[in-house]
Amino acid sequence: MIPFLRLIRLKNLLAIFIAMIGAAYFLHKENKDQYIDFNAFHFGLLLFSTIIIAAAGHIINDYFDLKADRINKPEALVLTKYMNKRWAILANWILNGVGFLIALFLSWNYESLVFIFVHLLGINLLWFYSAYWKRKLVLGAVVLAALPGLVLFLVCWYFQVLNENSAAFSPYHAQTWSTYLDYRFIYFVAICAFFINLSREIIKDIHDMPGDALINAHTIPRQIGAKKAQFMALLILQLPGFLFLLLQLMTNFELPTTYVKLALGAAETLFIGGLAAYLWAPQLLEKYLRWIPTLAIIFGLTCLYF
Repeated sequence: MIPFLRLIRLKNLLAIFIAMIGAAYFLHKENKDQYIDFNAFHFGLLLFSTIIIAAAGHIINDYFDLKADRINKPEALVLTKYMNKRWAILANWILNGVGFLIALFLSWNYESLVFIFVHLLGINLLWFYSAYWKRKLVLGAVVLAALPGLVLFLVCWYFQVLNENSAAFSPYHAQTWSTYLDYRFIYFVAICAFFINLSREIIKDIHDMPGDALINAHTIPRQIGAKKAQFMALLILQLPGFLFLLLQLMTNFELPTTYVKLALGAAETLFIGGLAAYLWAPQLLEKYLRWIPTLAIIFGLTCLYF
């Protein structure tokens, strides 16, 4: 059981669970004066289907990465050591199939194609990333970095489907009433998650260079070198701060709580500190670089709750 949990990346699945629950909690908390349509059972189905599709993606990724993983992380190898490759393919198809059937049910129930579209998109992106795009310059890292943000967008779209009605408004028919929620902070977190995960993927590719060379993967570190890739990853981490400043200058966007201000301030301090360490303490940066995006993700997730 433990090797299988390692195969499906239990920590990553837990992050998806925390993010989706956190987004739903945030929308309820920040709009407590409004009536919000919310079906806990259907949201649970959406949560479950998203998690098992992500698990299927991790399985198929390990299937196609087997040769590289024998070099990069032989101690963490699960396929061929604890599970036959054929069982991995079967598990991938079963999990994707169950996730897609749930999406069909939700789309039919709410008369919206958004759930089918997002689940099909996720299944195909994870498959093509693992089979082909991971070896392509930039494309693989961008695709994988976009998926965590898509999870947060999916929660917002779920609330929109339930609460925003396209029928003509009638004061006598409750089914035509709409509740318009403020999704801006969730969207902001989702876009920041993209930048942070893109940086994280580049940093991961730096450490995976020996195995990636074996399978001829055209990753950013292999094309421009580990040092320049490190600098690129740190520059990308500065983009959430620029995005926030841009929103402040062009809109009335505000952070919801004092905790959020402190948490995002701490994350930005990490980003700037990492860039400073690149210039003046490269040995220290080499030791702690992988922790910078990880800590930033933790800060971002907690912002949904406090």
